[in-house]
Amino acid sequence: MPLPPDLPDRLTGPAAWTAADMADPADWRTELTAAEIDELEAAARHYLSLGRDIGEITAAAFPLPGFGARLVALRDRLLHGRGVAVLRGLPVARYSQETAAAIFCGIGAHLGAARSQNAAGHILGHVRDIGRDAGDPTARIYQTAARQTFHTDSADVVGLLCLRDAKAGGTSLLVSAEAIYNRMRRDRPDLLERLFDPIATDRRGEIPEGAAPFMQIPPLSWHAGKLTVFYQRQYIDSAQRFAAALRLTPDHVAALDMFDALADDPEMHIAMRLCPGDMQFVYNHALLHDRTGFTDWPEPDRRRHLLRLWLSVPGDRELPDCFKQRYGSIEIGNRGGIVTSETRLHAPLG
Repeated sequence: MPLPPDLPDRLTGPAAWTAADMADPADWRTELTAAEIDELEAAARHYLSLGRDIGEITAAAFPLPGFGARLVALRDRLLHGRGVAVLRGLPVARYSQETAAAIFCGIGAHLGAARSQNAAGHILGHVRDIGRDAGDPTARIYQTAARQTFHTDSADVVGLLCLRDAKAGGTSLLVSAEAIYNRMRRDRPDLLERLFDPIATDRRGEIPEGAAPFMQIPPLSWHAGKLTVFYQRQYIDSAQRFAAALRLTPDHVAALDMFDALADDPEMHIAMRLCPGDMQFVYNHALLHDRTGFTDWPEPDRRRHLLRLWLSVPGDRELPDCFKQRYGSIEIGNRGGIVTSETRLHAPLG
């Protein structure tokens, strides 16, 4: 596909950042105050007293009369600003996992609607090494200790709450798709064109009824004046096992390799070590995220463990029709996640 005729030669705005633009963590990280923590804990006690599954949590059932306004501003920064925000200081060491999950899901409910992260309907994901083989084409990379590579998830916003960090490694990395576009448009516009082709991405066995085992969505799409990224290189490579998938040409491979190299460039991405109690929220349509490989603690109760949310956010951008392959519906505020005929939404705590 040729580049869309109305696509600017250079994208500008707060989401077109490079590492130098994000050098001050104060631009994207803020500390929770004691009063805000008290408010979050009170809301969690209230919700848990209702006896409902955490997967059913709503903003109304998790009242945040003061902190809720701050979350509205945070959502605006995700959609229209840098695309990342970190809240630091939640004292997770003193919470049960149920309380930590209630607070995290309650915050998520004020930002948007939680979406299923797998075919089982889990709206609360557990990011930890469970011994899966990263080379297995049916494995989800977050269930391993391997380097993830830069990718996007199946939601508008992805959130992480760090309960425990690794012994070494596991650093979170973020990069701007707009900044990568700008570099490729300047240096190799011929390869950039290939990223607008409907390249196949493996579903890794989680297949909606009647769908193909892969999606054909361009890594980059230009729609309604926005550049939207959809990318997981490992899943692109594994989709080549399907005969019906678009064959990758040498130019496709060169374009993907250049995209990866730019994402890996320390001048392009930022790195952050998430500490216990950190909550990171990332705008999935503008940024890609990654995690370095890690070495875990030998003791089971010390091993790296993060909770994850996928959120569909009101007031978000329009998505092109091809994203229906990924989301089913592309209705703003009601899209994203992995949904099959067996999906039943709930929030497992284990």
